[in-house]
Formats: sequence, C-alpha cells, structure tokens
Amino acid sequence: MDKVKVLAQYLPPDAAPLIGRWIDYFKCEFKISRNRGSKFGDYRAPHSGKGHRISVNFDLNPYAFLVTTVHEFAHLHTWNEHKHKAKPHGTEWKNNFKKMMQPFFEKEVFPPDVKHAITSYLNNPAASSCSDLTLYRSLRKYDAPKESVHTVEKLPLKALFKLKDGRVFRKEEKLRKRYKCIEVSTRRVYLFSPVAEVEVITEA
Repeated sequence: MDKVKVLAQYLPPDAAPLIGRWIDYFKCEFKISRNRGSKFGDYRAPHSGKGHRISVNFDLNPYAFLVTTVHEFAHLHTWNEHKHKAKPHGTEWKNNFKKMMQPFFEKEVFPPDVKHAITSYLNNPAASSCSDLTLYRSLRKYDAPKESVHTVEKLPLKALFKLKDGRVFRKEEKLRKRYKCIEVSTRRVYLFSPVAEVEVITEA
C-alpha cells in the first residue's frame, strides 16, 4: 500500500503527504509501533550500518501522532546538522521543531486549542520535552474514551488504582509537580505524573 495512504490512517489526512516526503527525503525507516507506556515515539540516529529510525505508537489520536512524528523528525534534522553536539531538547532542536511544525500550522490541521498549546510550549524555554503537561492535556482531549482509565490528577485523595502490571497504589498528597502514591503491598512510596493513566479500583 502507498505510504501516504497508510500514514493517513494515523495522521490528519492533510499532513500525511508531507510526512511521506520527509521519510523519503531523510531516507528514514519509519515504523508504526505497538503502545509503549513510557513514551509516544522514538528517534535513533544512524548506527552499525543502519540509517535514521523513527517509531511512533500506533494508538495515538491523529494530532498526538503528528506532534510526536514532528518531534522525532526534529531530532533527526538536529542530528544531521549537529551530530552529538546538540542537547536532546536544546535550542537547536527547539528551533527545528518550530520550523518543521510551521507547514502544519499553515495547513490548519490542528484544532485551535492544540495549536495554542504547541505554540506556548515552543515559546517556553523551561519546557524540556513533549511531556509538557499543557500540551499533553490538550492532545488527550481528542483521545477516544477509555472505560475505567483515569489520570492520577483526577482521582480523589486516598483512591486506589492499579497499573497494567497489576500493582495497586493509594493516592496521597501532591508534592510539587507529582503525586505521592503508596504501593499497597510493599508500602513503598512512588511519585506519579499528574497525567499518568491508571485503572481505578472500586473498593467493595
């Protein structure tokens, strides 16, 4: 199947042709990956005879898929220009991300709230990666509803929740930017991102 047709199944349709051209231009291996709980996408620089490689999780909504794809292509472009001399999310990467996002702004493929969040993120030097919470929250609004899945910040204090691996936690107070949570079986303390997705446990 034509790569643009495949990409259009995951991206806003108007964005697919340009991403297809980038894959060809940068001679990049582009993989649509299974869900990885710890990250949305990944870029790997040329190594051991392999060229540029980008992977993006298959289950992202179209806007999150596009933001993640541009994020990773900005890493590729920055590597081509600076190799290992540039910081992963430093000024060079941020400038490339902003520049590479521009065509999609011009095509108006993003809803206004997502465009505003991306713009704010790119103008905020304190934001270090796509884990920027304002941007993440704006993108999540376009996810398909998931039964029983909630973010930690939406749970009441002392609520019980579990992770995909089956471990059970109790939500405690917020400490700066993260929530203190106690693993029920071990009493160990963990810090959770406000937007971590968890399954609520209803106590009988």
